[in-house]
Parts: sequence; structure tokens; C-alpha cells
Amino acid sequence: MSLPNSRSAVDHPAGQPTAGATGIDAEPGLPLDRPRLRGSYWITTFGCQMNKADSERMGGILEAMGYTPGSDEHSADLVIYNTCTIRDNAEQKVYSYLGRQALRKRADPNLTLVVAGCVAQQEGEALLRRVPELDLVMGPQHANRLASLLERVEGGQQVVATEEHIILEDIATARRDSAVCAWVNVIYGCNERCTYCVVPAVRGREQSRLPQAIRLEMEGLAARGYREITLLGQNIDAYGRDLPGITPEGRRAHTFTDLLASVHDVDGIARIRFATSHPRYFTERLIDACADLSKLCEHFHIPFQSGDDDVLRAMARGYTVDRNRRIIDSIRQRKPDAAISADVIVAFPGESDAQFRRTLDLIEAIGFDQVNTAAYSPRPNTPAADWSNQVPEAVKVERLQEVNAVVERVALHRSGRYQGRVEEVLAEGVNPKDPTQLMGRTRNNRLTFFPAARPEGPVHRPGELVRVRIDTVRAFSLSGSLA
Repeated sequence: MSLPNSRSAVDHPAGQPTAGATGIDAEPGLPLDRPRLRGSYWITTFGCQMNKADSERMGGILEAMGYTPGSDEHSADLVIYNTCTIRDNAEQKVYSYLGRQALRKRADPNLTLVVAGCVAQQEGEALLRRVPELDLVMGPQHANRLASLLERVEGGQQVVATEEHIILEDIATARRDSAVCAWVNVIYGCNERCTYCVVPAVRGREQSRLPQAIRLEMEGLAARGYREITLLGQNIDAYGRDLPGITPEGRRAHTFTDLLASVHDVDGIARIRFATSHPRYFTERLIDACADLSKLCEHFHIPFQSGDDDVLRAMARGYTVDRNRRIIDSIRQRKPDAAISADVIVAFPGESDAQFRRTLDLIEAIGFDQVNTAAYSPRPNTPAADWSNQVPEAVKVERLQEVNAVVERVALHRSGRYQGRVEEVLAEGVNPKDPTQLMGRTRNNRLTFFPAARPEGPVHRPGELVRVRIDTVRAFSLSGSLA
């Protein structure tokens, strides 16, 4: 996949673009109020929304230190690769990029070269042996410590920061890539132990932010003109279970449903989304809240991973296909037009052709609006990587191609319901392929393109909610005219 031509390049392994950031944590007490000029920086981000949010936070810290955005990664004075290890191809791409930068550093010793994120956490000091030109290897829990770690690098040290770390709250401001939509982290880490997943090992245990800190960040974003917030967590439904307190009714004092209710009335924020949910923890109470709170968009991302119970059991997912279907049925009873997206892994160790067919059948039966697909990739230090019943690579390729074809066909059918409808679209920016058009998303999360202006009438701007009549439907996007 080619990288976008921008200050902070992003590689999304499966699907839709992201916008916004998290940006509230930074190590307290750092002398960031009077930064000295330190040169230019470039951040290349691989992987998920959490990595994108971390990159925007690191960008904010760098600018507070006195760095300025660079024009490209080949001329910047400081280069950060914020890495993903969820699949092997993303990890190998990182090493390819690092090889080019290592050559550059041999010619220019003043270049500062950093690997952050999940590959850094996974490999640690082994990265220095593989790429000795690196100055800093930093796991995702240490993104808020970037300033102090770089000061150690400036002092002549080669630094590895991968130890367990408490993520602190502070007032550092992220360098956000969108002026309309923003990420807000609500919980870091993951306590699940899915047999294929390396995330708990590289992102650490769950750490929920306090509700008042989350609301304060959202209020600050609203004051700066942001219109849409996406609340983020690896397992967002687990929010609050590490925070103290029990209600008089005997339940946890802090739940994700309670958080949604407490931030819903932030003035200026028009829309709220959240990701990612886990079917094991998704509740009827959450569905009711989404139906009752008007700012919550009609879009639910609930990874199901497989359509076969035995495969789900081998994955240690903690739910059944029937449980997942009941959740979606409940959502559609309360919000009939809601969009449902998901993640799926094909060719998991031991997956038979019949089990794979059950996954295809489930995609057809549910009618997902979008599914992020992946062939199973063995990851270091996960149980499934050592199993003897690995599926041959050729079969992985065949199954991934087949599931992608089904996903696209189902998505196109689901898009058909928008034909001729008038949708409220939040304008996020100018269509890079047509400057006369704006692009944005419906409440159901469909990417939509539309004219910025009528022949006679006002020109719409990013940040506005625009009524668009849908004239053309595609599997994953829409086009329309001003209503």
C-alpha cells in the first residue's frame, strides 16, 4: 500500500481512513514551555487507530519541544516509525523502511532514528542488534515519555523503553491531523488472552482514564471547533473495571455506558463514535444507551473473527456465534438502520473448509456494512503460533480472496439502501481527487462525496453538517448532491 503524501504517513492494514487523535497524556514536569528549535520531524504510522492516536500525541510533544513538521521522511532531522505487529506483513514493512534510514544515518550521524509502538515493545533490545543505527526503541506505553527519552538521546544515550509503565494524565496537546474529528482514548491496554493476539503483550494491561479527564479533553476539543469524537480502546467495553467503586445497585461505579451518558452533553460536539467492542462484554444496557443518546452515531464495530464455534473456542474469544448474532439482532431491534462492521480472521490453525464456509455464511446472513479481513498470521509468543495444525499459505490466500469478494458484494447490497435518501454528512475535508467536492461521513459511517457549493448558494466548509441526496452507491462509499 502506498503511503499518503503528508507530514505523517499512515498505513491502514484493513479498510477505512482515520482522523483525529487522543493527546492528553505527557510526562509531567518537563520543561516544554520554552522550547529550543530542534529541527524537523516525520512520523510514519502503521496499524490501528490506537497507533494513529499515539502518533498525534507524539507529534504534539515534539512540537512542544521545538521540532517542526518535516516535508518528507528522507530529509527530516528526526524520524519515528510507529509500528504494528498484529500481522507479519506490517512488521516486515517496518524493517524495509528502517533499512533505508539506517543507510541515511551512516551518511548523516545527526539523524535521530526512533522505533515506537508494538514492534518496539515486542523486540526491545533485539532491534538494536538488528538495526544498531537506532537511537530510541520505545513501546506504546511510553509515548507520553517521548520528551524525556529524547533528552537522554540528546545526551548521547541509546535508549530502550519497554518496561511496564503507568500512563499518566497531563495537559500535553496532540498535533491532530484533522480539524473536525478527533480520537479520545478512554482505556489503554487489554487483559484478554486471545490465542492469536499479541496486543496484550505489547500494549500492557488495561488502564482506564478517569471520566472527568475524558470529559475535560472533549470540552477542550469542542472549544477548538471539533465536531466529532471517537472514543478509543482496544476493548472499550472493559472501560472502568480497573477503577474503584460499586453503586448502591451492586454494579461497577464506572462502566462504558455510564461514561457515554456523562460526556454526551458536551456543548459543540455533534457526534460521538466508539471502537472497539468485544462481544463478550457488549450489553443490552449499552444498546439502550446508544438508542437513547442522540449524539451517538448509528454504527457499531463488533469483531466476530469467525463464524464457527469451535474456531472461536480455539481463539479463546469467550462467546459463541449465537451470542454474537443476538447482539446484532438487539441492535437492529432498537436501531434498524444501524451499520454493523466487524473484523474476521480466516485460515486460523485447524480451520477446515466447512468452518470457513460458516464464516462466509455468517457474513451473508448478518449483512455487514463492512468487514476488515485478514488471513491468520502467527505472532511471536502467542499460543496459536506454536500449534502444529497451521493452514498452508496457498489456502490462506484463497480464503482471503474469497472472503473479500463476499464482503464487497454484501457491502454493495447494504449500500443500496442509501440510494435516493437524504443523509446528514459531516464534512471532514476536500476530496483530494476533486477540489470542487467535500468528503465526509454519514452517521452510519459511509464515506460520502458531494459538491461544496450549489450554482447559486453558500459554499460549505469542513465541520458543517450537510444534507446530501445520495445519487450513486458503491460498496464502501457514496456520492450525492446537495439536498
